[in-house]
Amino acid sequence: MAWDTAATRQRLLDAGARQFAAHGLAGARMDAIGRDAGVNKERVYQYFGNKDGLFAAVLEDRLTLLLQAAGTVGNGPLGVGAYAGALCDHFAAQPDLARLLAWESLESSDSQEREGGTGNHSRAATCAAQSHAIYSALPGITRDDATQLLLSIVALCASWWTLARVGAMIAPELGTEARRSALVTQVTALAADAIARTSPPQG
Repeated sequence: MAWDTAATRQRLLDAGARQFAAHGLAGARMDAIGRDAGVNKERVYQYFGNKDGLFAAVLEDRLTLLLQAAGTVGNGPLGVGAYAGALCDHFAAQPDLARLLAWESLESSDSQEREGGTGNHSRAATCAAQSHAIYSALPGITRDDATQLLLSIVALCASWWTLARVGAMIAPELGTEARRSALVTQVTALAADAIARTSPPQG
């Protein structure tokens, strides 16, 4: 029977995502990834070269379209707030994504970032496109304001999962729905403030 290379590769990516999200790059083990995928760990080397190669492939597979997964940015502050809520929903549906983002920042070296190839370029392009969408949605703001606002949205959304212990200490009774509601309100206010700061004074 012919070996389904595409399916095997995807199983390894899925297993790698689970293992890296749980243990990080340094803590994940090749044999555990192989067992999780239901294949011999040698397949990891065959498809991805080494653990660093698999980690880079997982990040590209899972994170390249992360911001697009939240849908389009609507018009005005309410549209930007709704986008933040949709991104929060995406993280809630796949909480491993926030953990992968955190592990990437903690464990990827500058050289790995430079050598990331098309994956990093694709992700940078996606981020630039979403920043432009926010810029277009909020008339009068600067491009820097749009970039800063997108960074704040990602940080606020991801932190609910990457800083879960801090959240439990600060607000032990707060649930995800309440946090989402507060986040949408806060981002809407940030977007409105960005417009107000660039509007000419009245009178």
